[in-house]
Amino acid sequence: MSERPTGVTADKTKRELTINWDDEHTSTYPFGLLRAACPCASCRGGHENMSSEPTADVFEKILLDSSVTRLSNIKAVGSYALTIVWEDGHDYGIYNWHYLRALCPCPECRQRFG
Repeated sequence: MSERPTGVTADKTKRELTINWDDEHTSTYPFGLLRAACPCASCRGGHENMSSEPTADVFEKILLDSSVTRLSNIKAVGSYALTIVWEDGHDYGIYNWHYLRALCPCPECRQRFG
């Protein structure tokens, strides 16, 4: 499986981040899912709870529209990841390409990573 994006687009109106991958797969992430799955140590409950893939419970969390789930900015982290800056100021999560691909909510990826 490929884990290299060919394009990243954030739509603040739809509240979605879309990543096109070099294997022609497209992943669309609701902002609430991205925030629920924030990979930083603080959101994961400490370094001992961090992993290379999101936990299944992030797909069950419902985060309503608020400054916590409103994207303010996206920053590239080298050539391997993104950092999302949320309107509440949180910007500690580094979402690497593998983590984002494993977080894809489509049925194909859920079956593969779920």
